[in-house]
Amino acid sequence: MCNATNISTGGTNVIDTDAVEELSRRTLGPEHKSLPPRSWGHTVESFLGTAPRLSEFTTPVLTLDRARMASNISVMADWTARAGVLLAPHGKTSMAPQLWKQQLDAGSWAITLATGWQVQVARAFGVGRIVLANAEIDPVALTWVAAELDSHPTFEFYCWADSVATVHEMDRILATQGQRPIPVIVELGGPHGRTGARTIEEAVSVARAIAASSRLTLAGVGGYEGALSHDRSEDGLEAVRTYLDQVADLHRALDAEGLYGEHAVVTAGGSAYQDLVVERLHSLTTEDGVRTDVVLRSGAYVVHDDGFYSQISPLTPARTDAPLTSAMHGWARAVSRPEPGLALLDAGKRDFPFDEGMPVPQHIRGNELLDPGAEVTALNDQHAFLRLPAEDAAALPVGSVVRLGLSHPCTAFDKWRLVPVIDDADSDDPRVVDLVHTFF
Repeated sequence: MCNATNISTGGTNVIDTDAVEELSRRTLGPEHKSLPPRSWGHTVESFLGTAPRLSEFTTPVLTLDRARMASNISVMADWTARAGVLLAPHGKTSMAPQLWKQQLDAGSWAITLATGWQVQVARAFGVGRIVLANAEIDPVALTWVAAELDSHPTFEFYCWADSVATVHEMDRILATQGQRPIPVIVELGGPHGRTGARTIEEAVSVARAIAASSRLTLAGVGGYEGALSHDRSEDGLEAVRTYLDQVADLHRALDAEGLYGEHAVVTAGGSAYQDLVVERLHSLTTEDGVRTDVVLRSGAYVVHDDGFYSQISPLTPARTDAPLTSAMHGWARAVSRPEPGLALLDAGKRDFPFDEGMPVPQHIRGNELLDPGAEVTALNDQHAFLRLPAEDAAALPVGSVVRLGLSHPCTAFDKWRLVPVIDDADSDDPRVVDLVHTFF
């Protein structure tokens, strides 16, 4: 693991700046999708020194807009600070230590992750406080965590449990491991949701089992409200509010029973309902009893999108004067016009996300607008079906490059080892100013 020799502090968390900066000295090659052949053999640093332009990259390509991304990080940091909650952005969204550093430098309290392997990646880059929003009962991973905690006294780690069986399995694995108890957050779920104890009574039993363990310590309560609604209808918002009220009630029950130590964490929040998390949970930070922090785990905000989150997030132009903006785009080339009203683009499921909506055609590179009726209707592995209005059938000749708005950051990053960062997605030929490494 990385012994952080050059530490960058963000809030009270840290990341190893040297390890992050070392990424700029990695050598580029043909394994890096869409990079121009002239980059091969260069380090990232030396290639960027040649002032490359996006037009040099092959299509398809995913890009991040530097200014928009910086604005999003600032918007979210300011929003959480005003709301009086902490932010532990979900690092699984990008799996990009360069972006984690920017988030931590902006004041994030921790980095959230989803698997034991992701935790290992984060520790390789010296991340000092990690929330694993999942149970950890893999023997290899949990044994590694115990050893990591013992060998790095300042490292803070939290994981989840949603059943007494989970607690017993952790105890069994840790029977001969480690000296520092592992902090565990009790997860409360909801009807038809994902993981999580389904009732407060079940969750209290889990908390009691954690408190009784010599290998674990009760750290708080948490869950994920995004599994309970997929829109901002009144019914959807009410389902989220009801669930968050139950999370608060669980926390109060554990506090009343004296199961906590001196501090507790209450954590919820994706990137769709963080306003409701603050509305229903913030009061816990000022109530009598154990000192409590409310922690949001939003992740998609770092690049936002032009699809699902652009409609449902509380930080859209229709809902706030300081909105998030989409900082990710796809670029694809028309390679076939086999019939009137149809263009085939050279990008598909292996390049861009599609699970929360199809890519949205925005304009032809050079800022020539497409007809509003243009629509991507299907993706194959390596092709997109772009339908054009009949009267606009000749407006997209073979060879044209289309900028696409994308939906769902979590399934965009995972298709790219390196993501070009550009200076301005609206310019005729953006300059590439960085390359972001991902670890999937």
